[in-house]
Amino acid sequence: MYEEKLDLSQPVTFASEEEKRACIAFFNAAYRAEESGLAGAHKLAEEVREWDPELAECLVLYGNEEGWHRELLEEFLTHVGGQVNPMGWMVSGFYRTYGRAERMETVMLTNLMFETIGATTYRLSLRQVKQPLARQVLRILTRDESFHVPLNVHFIREILKRHPERSRLRLKVIYQVVFHSLVAMSYGSRKVAQEFDHVTPRELTTAYVENLGRLFAHESDLEFRPPKHLLRAYGITDEKLAASDGPSAISVEAAEKAARREEVDVPAL
Repeated sequence: MYEEKLDLSQPVTFASEEEKRACIAFFNAAYRAEESGLAGAHKLAEEVREWDPELAECLVLYGNEEGWHRELLEEFLTHVGGQVNPMGWMVSGFYRTYGRAERMETVMLTNLMFETIGATTYRLSLRQVKQPLARQVLRILTRDESFHVPLNVHFIREILKRHPERSRLRLKVIYQVVFHSLVAMSYGSRKVAQEFDHVTPRELTTAYVENLGRLFAHESDLEFRPPKHLLRAYGITDEKLAASDGPSAISVEAAEKAARREEVDVPAL
């Protein structure tokens, strides 16, 4: 991954000062997500190492890639005249709560849902963003978050296999709480980022509900069910969630496909 460099040879131009501020806010949010992924993966690696050294090494590499993303985002923000800014109260509260999570399955489920909305946001943004350097960063993030999604599900299954006594009901409650929290945060993000990515609140929230709902549509063993009232509110049926033109986003096949970085599809201009 370290062979891939950002093209910083040209200045980044914006149509307005509002677009520039929105761009900086957008990539600040991405930075915070990568930061939490790095900390969570490395923390879990130390716990897993006792019973599965190879899985622990996967977690270390997972965290290292999140750290590399953070470095790229710092480079990008500096190049466009921005910096890493303090988080707003809603986002900081969410990450503080997440940071207090102790159980491995809780951390990995939350990571999985973060990665899902991250990949969703980046793909939607690529439909509208035309600035070459911003597109390069978005392509990297889209590609790698798509690879992380199935990895997280594998980690969850391995942890539950190791600790079968842990409550599935508790994990289902966490899934519901995080699902609703991320949907609520999607509206808040539009106030600061829409001038950059031009994704409407309805479009983003619908995509969140659909992609978070689709995560476990074919994974009956995990027994996660998306909130019915949110599916109805955004016109998403169970049949739509189950339908797919390709492999499930959390399947081994999807992971292998996403690992071939040059082959990962992203929307064209």
